[in-house]
Amino acid sequence: MLDEEKPASDLRSQIEKVLFMAPFIADLGVTLVEAGPGWLETELAVVPRLRQQHGYVHAGVVTTLADHTAGAAASTEVRPGQSVLTADFTVHLLRAASGELLRCRGDVVKVGKRLIVTQADVWDGETHCARYLGTMAVVDQAL
Repeated sequence: MLDEEKPASDLRSQIEKVLFMAPFIADLGVTLVEAGPGWLETELAVVPRLRQQHGYVHAGVVTTLADHTAGAAASTEVRPGQSVLTADFTVHLLRAASGELLRCRGDVVKVGKRLIVTQADVWDGETHCARYLGTMAVVDQAL
């Protein structure tokens, strides 16, 4: 678990490292909004290439945003030299996202020695468009 006495700037730096080391996430344009131990919020400006054939945001984009946000939240709860990998997840697509900006909040639900349960919610303005529940495996690998 991260040292609760660490300055917020150290925590933010650690989370940004997790978020942006993945080239796919950087390509999508995900940005960090706010963060704390066990949670974080991200945003994604929706550009035309992220939409599917009917004009809605592609389900894969919504899922990726939720998964990576939840994983980054879980990464705030591991020891130095450890990281997390998604082991399992379920996404409920509640409504099609069609706006210009998606916001996601990822939270840690339960921390174990080798598994961390997470959840994330994706919003399109005032519309709750997805709920994610994921299990992250804790691995010995420094980022």
